[in-house]
Amino acid sequence: MTDQDQDADHAPQPNPPNDHEQNENEPAQAQVEIHAHTQIAVSTRGSSDGNSSAPLVNSSGWDGKLRMPPRNAVLTNPEVLSDPDYSDPEAPPVEQIEADEDLLDDYPLDTEDIDLVHCRISSIPALKLERFTKLKRLCLRQNAIQSIFLPSELGETLQELDLYDNLISHVKGLEDLKSLTSLDLSFNKIKHIKNVNHLRNLKELYFVQNRISKIENLEGLEKLTMLELGANRIREIENLEPVPNLGELWLGKNKISEIKGLSPLTNLKLLDLKSNRLTAITGLESLPNLEELYISHNGITEISPSSLANNPKLRVLDISNNQISHLENIGHLKELEEVWASSNQLSDFREVERELADKEQLETVYFEMNPLQLAGPAVYRNKVRLALPQVKQIDATFVRV
Repeated sequence: MTDQDQDADHAPQPNPPNDHEQNENEPAQAQVEIHAHTQIAVSTRGSSDGNSSAPLVNSSGWDGKLRMPPRNAVLTNPEVLSDPDYSDPEAPPVEQIEADEDLLDDYPLDTEDIDLVHCRISSIPALKLERFTKLKRLCLRQNAIQSIFLPSELGETLQELDLYDNLISHVKGLEDLKSLTSLDLSFNKIKHIKNVNHLRNLKELYFVQNRISKIENLEGLEKLTMLELGANRIREIENLEPVPNLGELWLGKNKISEIKGLSPLTNLKLLDLKSNRLTAITGLESLPNLEELYISHNGITEISPSSLANNPKLRVLDISNNQISHLENIGHLKELEEVWASSNQLSDFREVERELADKEQLETVYFEMNPLQLAGPAVYRNKVRLALPQVKQIDATFVRV
């Protein structure tokens, strides 16, 4: 057999004729269908270098393999990790859906209570609240409200307004709400207390977790009994003269370094100053009606003879997470019910017995994470029970029902 005959035996056979005959001048191809929209052309003639077939590729040169370039995450604004108030000026706007009166279709027109939490509301006027002529309580928590616009028709009836966790920067738009008794503007972006002087019937005012640096503009709020200013940027207790009937003052998690400015609050029953920058217990001598004192998580080192001398009605004393080394000068507090003193430097059970054994109403004590407990954890609880047989709870454990 000649070389030509051998080549003829091994040459690719032509495709059988079909309805779409190929031009004689075009290379013969077999169409292999990969999926509904992709076809691979298979050459049926040998390549010029002697190979029997070319790689499987489509008309665009794709071989059917998915190749993804490597991806490395890059944080373009690392400052957001350290600054809670950071806002990217180039970021797209947060998606907002304007409130619509349809949200209130299920409420009868004589309803006294409307509660629209987490409804992505950005516009109060779109709710058309003026039709609810008997509305007493309005809760619009966790929405996207930036400005307060309430219809004047609510002025005579609305008593409670809750705008917790929105995007409000300025306190305004409350001019007509003369009957308001409770106002909650916590978790917003407010920097100044203002435009609330006309709310003569206000009893509770909440500004938790805002950007307030000064207590101010409380004139006209003589009926106020509760003021909550926790988690702000306040450095000084001041300007409380206009609210002599205040019963609760919450100032935890601020930047206060000294207890002062409380002399006008002779009716105060609860004072919260935890997580500040205190180093001493002072300034409480004008609070004879004080019943609850929370001063944990500070840098207090002692309870001096004058610290609590004029606070005989104390029921709850929280001095935990400080640096107090001696339990002393609280023996005169006969009405104590709870003493929280965890995570200090207390080491003497004799002080515990001396100061607290005669407190008949004492039910709860916390002394864990002191040398009292750490030096002998196995016998710690029994020693507390022997020193204070009247207590029902030691730390988180109930020892007597």
